[in-house]
Amino acid sequence: MSVVYLLEAFQTILSDPSSLLFILTGVTAGIIVGCLPGLTATMGCALLIPFTFGLPPIQGLLMLMGIFTGGIYGGSISGILIRTPGTPAAAATLLDGYPMAQKGEAGKAIGIGTIASFVGGTIGALIMAFLAPQIADFGLRFGPPEFFALAVFGLTMIISISGESLLKGAIAAILGLLLTTIGYDPLSGVPRFTLENDNLLGGITFIPALIGMFGFAQVFRNIEKMEVVPQVKSKVGKILPSFKEVKPLLPTMTKSGGMGAITGSVPGLGCDVAAFVAYGEAKRTSKKPEEFGKGSHEGIAAPEAANNGATGGAMIPMLTLGVPGDAVTAVLLGALTIHGFQPGPLLFQDHPEIVYPIFAGMILCQVVLLIVGLFGARTFSRLINIDIKVLTPVIFLLCILGSYSMRFSFFDVGLALTIGVFAYFMGHFKFPVSPILLALILGPMAEQNMRRSLMLSQDDLTIFISRPISAVFLILAVVMVITSYRKYKKLQKIDNDAKQNAQKS
Repeated sequence: MSVVYLLEAFQTILSDPSSLLFILTGVTAGIIVGCLPGLTATMGCALLIPFTFGLPPIQGLLMLMGIFTGGIYGGSISGILIRTPGTPAAAATLLDGYPMAQKGEAGKAIGIGTIASFVGGTIGALIMAFLAPQIADFGLRFGPPEFFALAVFGLTMIISISGESLLKGAIAAILGLLLTTIGYDPLSGVPRFTLENDNLLGGITFIPALIGMFGFAQVFRNIEKMEVVPQVKSKVGKILPSFKEVKPLLPTMTKSGGMGAITGSVPGLGCDVAAFVAYGEAKRTSKKPEEFGKGSHEGIAAPEAANNGATGGAMIPMLTLGVPGDAVTAVLLGALTIHGFQPGPLLFQDHPEIVYPIFAGMILCQVVLLIVGLFGARTFSRLINIDIKVLTPVIFLLCILGSYSMRFSFFDVGLALTIGVFAYFMGHFKFPVSPILLALILGPMAEQNMRRSLMLSQDDLTIFISRPISAVFLILAVVMVITSYRKYKKLQKIDNDAKQNAQKS
């Protein structure tokens, strides 16, 4: 029956040119918003909700889903080109996307990211359409122990993003975890480490931290080399990768898209966590892990497939349970309510004329994303050839606007600038900043749910291994650490042997 409803929904949308126009408008607007650092997909949806009030419900929702889809993808473009992710979900993509751009393959990096986004997003949308109730039921089984175990599993990805030194990566992650303790205690409400500054009561705001670590830090690096390194026109290269290049990436895209959909379906995780988890898994299982961080095609395909797959996954708990999977779906839940529909189990029974067009629209959004992304990739890619003396002030201005726009706070601008200075010096001493970012995402989840679990069990630690789901995630975390560490040591040995051979020759 669901297949019949879905086919009817496709027929309804495709027979109405205005619906396709709204999808195109939403995806294009989402890509533009996603490209600009700090202007997240959440903000794009929130700003455009008022424009949907006068539209028929289906068309309004199609445009908002287009913004969601385009916004998550668009963040990778600025990450690849200027090492400043437009959205948190693109923070993992720049690890290999920016090195590819430096090699003169910016166009190909965006092309791979676009195809991966299409594949992952389509998988996520199909999973949403056919497995929504079952996945939502699985997500409902998560309590504090399960969320803690999941956070621990996510933190094991630190090994994969630590760069040349695992010790420096661990130090950076610990620093990130310490930063998450600033602000109100999540359970008692007591202020911690705020230096009596009211602006820190809510903790370190994530978007300014993201912009500081990657945006402002990159501005300082550009200033440092502005008068030293001559401007070199980088070749954009071809946009569409060959089938020979895409074919070996398809298993990674498929697996990462599925992982993203499952991760996104768990309320509170979202696209950024999905991207880092998929990146770490791709590196762990890759035949060429030594290429990660240096422009690996897999390093772009995995996080892009995962974060776009998570868009469909995040819709599942919102539609089936009325519980938003992330911040964007919280906005979409509000949009549904405004149009007179109450998300939940009865929505499927009472309003299939709304549910199935949402499923079909999500799939069509991926097709439009592929077309707009590939046709616009060459234009986007040419940004890399703008003179660094012109590009640097533009990045600096976007960083200021992005860090200010979340809370309209100049304190956030100062915070981002301070973090940028710190990240700049970390780069000089070869400390990776990505582990800090991962810790900022997963640290609060780990702390809150660990303490809630211990309160439930009266400080009995066996609660984490006596519940099947949390026990499985903890076992997976141990396996991930062991296998990733072995591969890390193997790569280190290969690098050392290569250096010794180079010295001998």
